[in-house]
Amino acid sequence: MKHLISGVSRFQKEVFPGKQKSFEQLATGQSPEVLFITCADSRIDPNLVTQTEPGELFICRNAGNIVPPHSQQTGGMTASIEFAVAGLGVSHIVICGHTDCGAMKGALAPEKLDELPHVKEWLGHCRCASSVLKEKHGEIDHSHLDLLTQENVIQQLQHLKTHTAVAAKLATGQVQLHGWVYDIGTGDVLCLDEASGEFTDLQSAYAENSKLASNA
Repeated sequence: MKHLISGVSRFQKEVFPGKQKSFEQLATGQSPEVLFITCADSRIDPNLVTQTEPGELFICRNAGNIVPPHSQQTGGMTASIEFAVAGLGVSHIVICGHTDCGAMKGALAPEKLDELPHVKEWLGHCRCASSVLKEKHGEIDHSHLDLLTQENVIQQLQHLKTHTAVAAKLATGQVQLHGWVYDIGTGDVLCLDEASGEFTDLQSAYAENSKLASNA
């Protein structure tokens, strides 16, 4: 805890003063553009990876970057998605998986999770991704971890579309969905091309956006 406490002290003395005006504005409300759903893994820092400032991302984190399908049973993810989309009016939603994901390792071998019953039940939301891989490749093992990570992002995007607020905004073109996978070891980010179902490098996927930004 010592480094956390000293970190707060450095923030207050060295960082906050230079950003005080921004924080004063944030103190009265937020208007993020992006809902960023990612894993709770301690190695993932959405603001660091995207180089964004406080107030730019509405971040939801859980084991496996999972979005349970919409149901009448309220949960934290359901409420957070509804608030971000219908309350804050985000225009983009990113589901971001990552390499070496412990949740995906658990999804590959659920029989090893008997002593973690809540984790095992939660990862039931990844069952569809595992089933898709088994249909394509037969029996799957650790060698399929990266493929499962990608397939899980695809399936969680499908779950996301079942949420009422998201479905409504998609129907009117007010929100766009994005599937990413972040490579911890290289810093690369792969992006889902929904037309092909394949993941490609982020720069190629958003080349048109980059052109628009450079011409702005």
